[in-house]
Amino acid sequence: MNGIFFGIVLIAFVAAAWRQFSHVPVDGVQSPMEVLSAGMISSASGAVELALGLVGVMTLFLGLMKVAEAGGLLVIIARLIRPLMTRLFPEVPPNHPAMGAMILNLSANALGLGNAATPFGIRAMQELDKLNTRPGTATNSMALFLAINTSSITLLPTGVIAIRAAAGSADPAAILPTTLFATVCATIAAITAALIYKRFSALGPIDPAAAAMERPWVADDPAREAVDDPGAYPLWVSVLALGAIIALIPATIVWGRVISPWIIPGLMMGFLLFGVLRGVRIYEVFVDGAKDGFQVALRIIPYLVAILVAVGMFRASGAMDVMVNLLGGLTSRVGLPPEALPMALLRPLSGSGAYGVMASIINDPAIGPDSYVGYLVTTLQGSTETTFYVLAVYFGAVQIRRIRHTLAAALTADVVAVAAAVAICSYLFL
Repeated sequence: MNGIFFGIVLIAFVAAAWRQFSHVPVDGVQSPMEVLSAGMISSASGAVELALGLVGVMTLFLGLMKVAEAGGLLVIIARLIRPLMTRLFPEVPPNHPAMGAMILNLSANALGLGNAATPFGIRAMQELDKLNTRPGTATNSMALFLAINTSSITLLPTGVIAIRAAAGSADPAAILPTTLFATVCATIAAITAALIYKRFSALGPIDPAAAAMERPWVADDPAREAVDDPGAYPLWVSVLALGAIIALIPATIVWGRVISPWIIPGLMMGFLLFGVLRGVRIYEVFVDGAKDGFQVALRIIPYLVAILVAVGMFRASGAMDVMVNLLGGLTSRVGLPPEALPMALLRPLSGSGAYGVMASIINDPAIGPDSYVGYLVTTLQGSTETTFYVLAVYFGAVQIRRIRHTLAAALTADVVAVAAAVAICSYLFL
């Protein structure tokens, strides 16, 4: 992460300095270096505002997560999909709370819940870190989880559908099949890339102090045997659950706009009702979990400031515009027009920046939400993730500094998502 951070800042500084030397002063017009300085300050302030804005969401959902954990929901979920998860994450014990937390995060992403998925993901990272014998270094499970997270299969991109509707689209939900196709391809690529790249990224030596810590989930601990005794649910139950998830795909296409307003209230009601039925003192447990949300949100502020300032400098320096001008002619030959290229380049770097680009495109009367470019940029918004933001938040929450192959796997998934979005949109809308 050190090299990436410095590289982005260096490119931005060189680009702004080059423009500064050829700048002709004009009254009322900022010089390139002044624009760069303003972008840095604005990005730093925005990072803090973003983190503080997450406090409420994280407090709410980590409180609900605590209720679910106290009632045993995470273990139930982990056991339900144990055949799949144990193959993807062999280092994680089958009934470990990390399994259930990862599933809740991926499920929230699949339903397009945005920031509501973040608390579940942070909880999963905290649980995975409890198994980590190399503090500060990402484990293979962490890298794979975040690679999948940045490419997560999306059944219902609720936010993008709402934006398309506001822009006057005749069929706001038309991106459901294109988003699903692109995210399925990206997730397959993320898993494949993480499994291949880990062979070239050494874990490093085990920290003796960390290895000596009491870990009730390590393989040679008798306590684990007692927990694992119930085993997974019968195979037919797991198959039935998988079938139910697959059945949601046509349901989201047909009734997506009707379902989306119910999701978050339904989650809260469902978690609390589950806790009541399991005899959990839901208010006390909720408050206990909510305290963690506040602390985590504050802890990630330095990480957000660092990465968002670097991204802000990259945009303000004009380096992004140079990349678009250089690549636009080439990408237009493969179905990615210059109008949509900024979206593809900016999405892994900045969620707000990509959102602004998408909104400006689909609200442009010359383009509109129902043109090929309109469908493409909204599919990209729903099928790719702000990779650098995700890595900064999730790794920052558990103080991971050596990210190993995580970024490479996540960016591979981003590239595949863009290619798949172009392919499916070209097939359906050109």
